[in-house]
Amino acid sequence: MREIIKELKKWKAPATVLLSLYIPPGRPVSDVVNLLRQELSISDNIKLKRTKNAVQRALAAAIDRVSRFSKIPDNGLVLFAGENVDTGDFISIMLIPPEEVRVFFYRTDKYFHTEFLEEMVYEHNIIGLVIVERDAATIGMLKGNRMIVVEELEEYIPGKHEKGGQSQRRYDRIIEQMVEDFYKKVGEHVNKTFLPLLEQGKLKAILIGGPAYSKYDFLQGDYIDYRLKKIVLNQLVDVAYQGEAGLREMVMKAQDILKEQEYVEGLQVIEEFKLHLAKDDGMIVYGEDEVLNALEQGAVKTLIVSEERGDVEKWLDKAKNYGAKVIVVNNEMPEGEWFLKTFNGIGGILRFKTHA
Repeated sequence: MREIIKELKKWKAPATVLLSLYIPPGRPVSDVVNLLRQELSISDNIKLKRTKNAVQRALAAAIDRVSRFSKIPDNGLVLFAGENVDTGDFISIMLIPPEEVRVFFYRTDKYFHTEFLEEMVYEHNIIGLVIVERDAATIGMLKGNRMIVVEELEEYIPGKHEKGGQSQRRYDRIIEQMVEDFYKKVGEHVNKTFLPLLEQGKLKAILIGGPAYSKYDFLQGDYIDYRLKKIVLNQLVDVAYQGEAGLREMVMKAQDILKEQEYVEGLQVIEEFKLHLAKDDGMIVYGEDEVLNALEQGAVKTLIVSEERGDVEKWLDKAKNYGAKVIVVNNEMPEGEWFLKTFNGIGGILRFKTHA
């Protein structure tokens, strides 16, 4: 599914000729076909001939493929069809999605609308990430093998007052209130980001980090919804930075409790690969022919494939046939781009040394 999404996202058009169609279960096939036929009729009004021909070709393909069903499957149907008006290349893909399609969606656009499909593929077992200090915060997520910065917040809060006496106490109270207000603001943004995902059953846990005592004060205060508090991981992480650098630092420090997360698995496997590479102990393999040979010998314990390659599905099938675990990495991970450029995005960690 990820390979299909990746391919679809490559398609762009100068006009709105790329068709995306999401059909929920229970929708009568006849209703969908009739709508598409109406759109086909309306498309006769498109003035530019090349655009009209491309739209009509996509609609004809959609009508043909949907018509083959007597009933929409339990999870619904998703269809993409369109032509590259410059090259004449045409693509038509219909699939039953991994989750139920919830709304009917039809559009011709300059790109394929894969966002609903991406949610189904990537938004499972999400880990919420929050870094908070007295005047700054970062909210992020781990989605599969991707880490995303959702939002960064910042507030000016002055330092301690040095006058002493009544003036100092009053000033300290003002600063404490400013910090309190900022924590409330962060809590509101955390709730807005994560509560919908929790209600959809997609949010697995929340990891909180930050410098000094800020993270403890934030968690112990009444700033985030009680339902989210229930899934906050026990380990609060000391983090020195905000932004993407801070999120990466926090994830790296919390590897033990996030070990089943795809992103963390990817980090750990690449580190293991690098360790064997440095030791030159013969326990890794790289290069397409070499990896394939090791797979056929049953020697590959973990196959590492870069998501940027165009043949991930092929390697997934081969790994399955030979009992190897597969870790898919991407360029957003630390060392992901290095792995792609240095080893062409394919390598393996071995169970035992191989013979040529």
